[in-house]
Amino acid sequence: MDVVLPCLDEAEALPWVLRRVPPGWRAIVVDNGSRDGSDRIARSLGATVVREERRGFGAACHAGLTAATAGIVCFCDCDASLDPADLVPFVAEVRSGEADLVLGRRRPRARRAWPLHARVGNLALTRLLRRRTGLRLHDLGPLRAARREALLGLELTDRRSGYPLQMVVRAADAGWRVAEHDVPYRPRTGTSKVTGTWRGTWQAVRDMSRVLREPPREHAGEDAREDVSR
Repeated sequence: MDVVLPCLDEAEALPWVLRRVPPGWRAIVVDNGSRDGSDRIARSLGATVVREERRGFGAACHAGLTAATAGIVCFCDCDASLDPADLVPFVAEVRSGEADLVLGRRRPRARRAWPLHARVGNLALTRLLRRRTGLRLHDLGPLRAARREALLGLELTDRRSGYPLQMVVRAADAGWRVAEHDVPYRPRTGTSKVTGTWRGTWQAVRDMSRVLREPPREHAGEDAREDVSR
């Protein structure tokens, strides 16, 4: 398996995260302009490092997806708030054909793990997502797994904070089976670039709201859905 780890100044968290990547999996650390030596640390710990000059969470995620070669690709934050080892059952579910896209529902292990403003923004978006797609999800967290070719078939275009949501919306439009499972959510190491402030949260919500306004794509992902069903 390949696990994509978007990274921006995560030198402190990287050793813990990379130690938790399951044996035999390849860690793809996508450096999105770090200035703290994250890329050097990642290489020293055996990760494949990809540079993405264009700033944005979606830009980093998509660069990792493009660089991946495994049949199933996972995504995980690189700040030690989520454990890559929790992806093992996600992969098993995708591989068995029980689900096409598996998401982690974050369950905070400490009050400071998920600030109030971030929870409020997430709740609002999941309600809008339900209205738009019918999916009854509780979270739009970054821990997820799906087949690589199927994901590429969704033709994701957002390169900012809307990327994770666009993946879910287009998967729903394509008729994918989307599953959600609880995962522990820990206080992140370092400062969040997105949900650490009200302003960052508002910008993320704005990006995602734009995604929700996109009209359903006709015959979205039909080829990808056929690939998933094999």
